[in-house]
Amino acid sequence: MKQMRCRREEAVLVLVDYQERLMPAIKSRDDVEEAAVKLVNGCQILGVPILVTQQYTKGLGPTVETIGQVLGEFHPIEKTSFSIMGEPAFTEALAATGKRSVILAGVEAHVCVLQSALDLLEAGYQVFLAIDAVSSRSNTDKKYAQRRMAEAGAIGTTVESVLFELLVGAREPGFKEISALVK
Repeated sequence: MKQMRCRREEAVLVLVDYQERLMPAIKSRDDVEEAAVKLVNGCQILGVPILVTQQYTKGLGPTVETIGQVLGEFHPIEKTSFSIMGEPAFTEALAATGKRSVILAGVEAHVCVLQSALDLLEAGYQVFLAIDAVSSRSNTDKKYAQRRMAEAGAIGTTVESVLFELLVGAREPGFKEISALVK
């Protein structure tokens, strides 16, 4: 039976294309960025590795400042493939983590996030979709992309839920920090 839990020792966070020229058109942009920032902070507290992609940076710009600031020094993986799995530098970085559970967040839900989720699932990864940190320019595109990812086997969750799932219990290191972060 397929594992349904996201475990800290098996998890990697993947942030897809939160870029300056793309984000202004995204529905609920502020909420999505806030959720992504919480997710990054929480994963940093819990020691979960983080990979970041940027789609054609020359055209869409760098990662938005709100997310870039919490990441600190990071090296985004440049891609032109819609799916992260279509970029050899990404697949190498993902394999190097040794992790098999991907917490996936980003934009746009119906293009890069969807194609990435489908390819990750096909490659045997478990995908946890942080729904509140995923969006598109259209709510309809977001809704049907999320449905399609779920039907393909991605597990929908929220930022707060996945952080507490990674944490496991109130006696674990990082509990106070995660509790403060989500309040």
